[in-house]
Amino acid sequence: MPVITHIADLKRLYRRRVPRMFYDYAESGSWTEQTFRDNTSDFADMRLHQRVAVDIDERSTATHMVGQPVAMPVALAPVGLTGMQHADGEILAARAAEQFGVPFTLSTMSICSIEDVAAAVSAPFWFQLYVMRDEAFMERLIARAAAARCSALVLTLDLQVIGQRHKDLKNGLSAPPKLTLPVLADLALRWRWGLGMLRTPRRGFGNIVGHVEGVSDVSNLMAWVGEQFDPTLDWAKVRRIRELWSGPLILKGIMAPEDARLARDAGADAIVVSNHGGRQLDGALSAIRMLPAILDAVGDTLEVHLDSGIRSGQDVLKALALGAAGTYIGRAYIYGLGALGQAGVSRALEIIHKELDVTMGFCGERDVAGLGRHNLLLPADFASRWA
Repeated sequence: MPVITHIADLKRLYRRRVPRMFYDYAESGSWTEQTFRDNTSDFADMRLHQRVAVDIDERSTATHMVGQPVAMPVALAPVGLTGMQHADGEILAARAAEQFGVPFTLSTMSICSIEDVAAAVSAPFWFQLYVMRDEAFMERLIARAAAARCSALVLTLDLQVIGQRHKDLKNGLSAPPKLTLPVLADLALRWRWGLGMLRTPRRGFGNIVGHVEGVSDVSNLMAWVGEQFDPTLDWAKVRRIRELWSGPLILKGIMAPEDARLARDAGADAIVVSNHGGRQLDGALSAIRMLPAILDAVGDTLEVHLDSGIRSGQDVLKALALGAAGTYIGRAYIYGLGALGQAGVSRALEIIHKELDVTMGFCGERDVAGLGRHNLLLPADFASRWA
C-alpha cells in the first residue's frame, strides 16, 4: 500500500480500482470542461499571507454549519451514483463523516436509499433534493427525509436541464453498467470493485425504484429520470418546498448575486455558491471567483457556503478567508471511497483537516472564526477579479 499524504494519492489509487465509466463520471465536466478546470486553477491563483511569532497553540477548526456543530467547516457534498464508486458507497461515506464529525449529504440519485443510510448511522445526515415533475413523489421524498431524521434539506437548483457531459455519453453511463464487451473488459481489471458489487443488493437508484408507480427496475428507471427534471422550477416552487420542510433549508447552485437575494427572500437558511463542479454550464465562472460578489449581495443575512473545486485543506481556508461560512467536498472524498472504501473517506477527511489546521498555524490563526481577507495575498494583476 502506498503512503497516502494528499488527495492526489487517493485519486491515483481510485483511478486504478474503479471502472472507467464511474471514474469519468466523477472526474469530468460538461462540454469543453473549461469551468471544471477553472474551479481548481482559480484556487491555485490565490496566495496565502504567512505570519510568525504568533501564539498558535491549541488551534481549533470546530464551528457550526446551519446550527449543527462540526469538527471543521466541511460537509460531504451530494454525489449521484456514489454506491457505484464502491459497493454501499453512501453508507460507508456517511459512517466516515459521522465518525469524523462533519455532515454527509445524500443525493436524490443515490444508490443506497434514505432508509438504508438512516439504518446504518446514528447521527442525522442531510438530504439533497432534485425538483421533479412528479410532485407527489417529491412530497413523499421530503416526508421520507423527515422520517429518517435528516437534519437539513439541500435543494439543488441548477439541474432543470442536464449539461452535456461527453464522457458519460461515450461510456454509456448507467447504474448498474450495461455489460457490453468494452465494459466487461474494463470490469475484469477492477476485481475488487466487482467482488464488492456482487456482495451487495444495492445496485440501482434506491430512492426511486419501488417508490414511483411504474418504476420497478433499472430498465424503466432511466426513461423516467430523463423526463423528470423540472424545467418549470421557479421561486414559487422553492417557497412551496420551504413550506413542506420544517428544518434548515440550504439552496445549492447559486452563482449570481440577484439569485442569492431571491434565495434569502424565499426562506433559505443557507446558500451554496456552486456551479455543480463544472458539470452543468460550461463557460461559467468558478465558484470561488463568484463568492465575493454574492457575499456582498447578502451580507450576514444568511449563511453562504461554497463547493466546486476544493481539493485540499488550503482550498478550504481560502474559501473561509474570503467569507464562506462552510465548504463542501465531492470529488476529494469520492477518490478516497473508490480507492479504499470507508477508510479512504476517513483518510480524505484527515488530509483536508490536517492541511487546514497546519495552514492556519502558518497564517497565525488559532481558530477558523478568525480567518479573513488578511490571510490572503491577491496580486495586483488579478485583484480586481476578486473584488
